[in-house]
Amino acid sequence: MDDWIARCSQTQPKTKTRFNSGATESHYQRDRARVIHSAWFRALQSKTQVLGLGESDFYRTRLTHSLEVAQIGSGVCEHLRAETETNEEIQQWLPPSGLIDAACLAHDIGHSPFGHGGEVALNYMMRDYGGFEANGQTLRILARLGEYSESNGLDLTRRTTLSIIKYPGFCDQLARYTASEQENSLNIDDWHPPKGIYSDEADVLDWVLDPISSADKKTFLTTDTPSSTGHLKTRYKSFDTSIMEIADDIAYGVHDLEDAIAMSLLSPNQWQQGFLTPLAEIANNPITDKQDFYTENLFSGSNKNRKHAISKLVGWFINQTQISQLSEFEHPLLRLQATMSPQAIATLKLLKRFVMNEVILLPELQALQYRGQQVILKIFDIYKHNQQRLLPAAVYQECLQTDNPQRIICDYISALTDASATRIFHRFSTPSAGSIFDRI
Repeated sequence: MDDWIARCSQTQPKTKTRFNSGATESHYQRDRARVIHSAWFRALQSKTQVLGLGESDFYRTRLTHSLEVAQIGSGVCEHLRAETETNEEIQQWLPPSGLIDAACLAHDIGHSPFGHGGEVALNYMMRDYGGFEANGQTLRILARLGEYSESNGLDLTRRTTLSIIKYPGFCDQLARYTASEQENSLNIDDWHPPKGIYSDEADVLDWVLDPISSADKKTFLTTDTPSSTGHLKTRYKSFDTSIMEIADDIAYGVHDLEDAIAMSLLSPNQWQQGFLTPLAEIANNPITDKQDFYTENLFSGSNKNRKHAISKLVGWFINQTQISQLSEFEHPLLRLQATMSPQAIATLKLLKRFVMNEVILLPELQALQYRGQQVILKIFDIYKHNQQRLLPAAVYQECLQTDNPQRIICDYISALTDASATRIFHRFSTPSAGSIFDRI
């Protein structure tokens, strides 16, 4: 177990303690502190979650979303700890608070400006250079780019690093783009990236999985081929990751609903027709028998009433979590898995689909996403062809020291906020914008 508190910059952990002792918890508290104090984490305050920044003071950014995921993740752990208090192995391997906080706070740290639209734009520009994917960029920041070590990023413990690897496969090996995908930057809808990490971080993955047997490692890296066209998908994730992912799904589904209602993007009629009616087919869900309570509170116009309903919904999802075991694995960190009940999975899936269809796919919101994509495409193309002339000096020097300068440009652009990317775009494209005194 000592191996799991080692850091990438160490060959051996400095403190020989069991991971779940009081002393070892300090290692994960340090991981959490490094994430919170990182500039990469602070940048999330100015990155789009779903709705474009500046439209309202109410709704979530990537930063507030990450804070809420951490709170829900802690709630899931508390629930699972209470439910399994007589199971010594599960109690031993449930993540300490510092660990689950670090995993949840860091899970979106690799996201680009302009939400998933920006992610697709960067992947399009990186299509011949290893691709771009937010989860892969998260690992790259934690293990390479973060500011706490010269070459090991934030230098987190091995177990925390494993916890944020949602998709243990390499993007260039998972990618299966169809023949119809044309290289037309005016429409890049078909360039959604495969979910994985970069081959550049293959050594990091090897280090993370070092304490695991070769048989477990081989199984853990299994991928599935879709029945039709599309990218290959990874099959497994670690125990800690499964908890973090449940927390992320709950926050993403329920809080996007709250934002949409608060912004008057959803009406009671849409709620009834698009969600409540199909929800009635899901047995033992928390809403059908209390439709009046949820409808009245969500659409009352009162922040307090709306939050009361949202909190009850979040609490129900947390209480629907449980632990299952995968017989394919020997190691507890892979064998143990947090899951939700079938009715919770179905309810959350329906909720996310409802918000997607009624809000996210609105042409008004898609126009904002498209505009952000074009900003990313334009500034990437400019930097790619004017590296010495226009890139910040330190970034250009990094480009000179690598065989893949496009990856360095991608790192730089993905770290920008929505606002800073827009300023750069205007500096290059708008004659009246910018000044010689602007810092590059």
